[in-house]
Amino acid sequence: MATASLHLPNVEAMTAEEVLLWGYEQFGGKMCLTCSWQRQSSVLVHMIRELGLEIPVVELDTELFFKETYDTRERLVERYGLRLERPGVISVAEQAIREGPNLWERDPDRCCHIRKVEPLRRALAPYEAWISGIRREQALTRENARRVEWSERYGVWKIQPIVDWDAKRVQAYITVNEIPYNPLHDAGYPSIGCIPCTRPIRRGEDERAGRWSGSDKLECGIHGDTRPTKESN
Repeated sequence: MATASLHLPNVEAMTAEEVLLWGYEQFGGKMCLTCSWQRQSSVLVHMIRELGLEIPVVELDTELFFKETYDTRERLVERYGLRLERPGVISVAEQAIREGPNLWERDPDRCCHIRKVEPLRRALAPYEAWISGIRREQALTRENARRVEWSERYGVWKIQPIVDWDAKRVQAYITVNEIPYNPLHDAGYPSIGCIPCTRPIRRGEDERAGRWSGSDKLECGIHGDTRPTKESN
């Protein structure tokens, strides 16, 4: 079981590759990568394989993804030989029986909790560290994210190698390395979630403005409840 005490070097000064190598030295096979098949998933899957790290890949599939998202998953699985761990989630039909139809319209927080937060909690139970692709640029709710944080909710260390990358750098890395990525990113969707809760953004909006549009919801909930850590030089 992971503990909230860890001797940290100056991780903010590290490159994405360096922080992945540091994390692997610390946690080895007790560290996993979660993927929802957006651009950051493509970058991190490629980076981990280039570094030769044996890190389990956990797919957070809500069963409400776009066809393009599932197609991207298959392309990445084929190219990198991924073996995915998939935490179970109740079917959309079963959710409708238990919670009523179209829960995402009436109570999107509850829907995200059932289809994302709880499956992730179960998936992370065997691990001590979790690699996430969130970036500060994505939204105001993420502007203070650190490369390494402790998650009280899941009892694991969150490692965020590309937290300081902007969208142009992410796309440049994908282009230079010819990595498969979700084509919806080229159709006005910088942030891609479930079909009912995702729209293209408008000019001038931040990356995540197309998520839960028309509500005051900003996050699905899986990235909440973390605290900053102190680094040792």
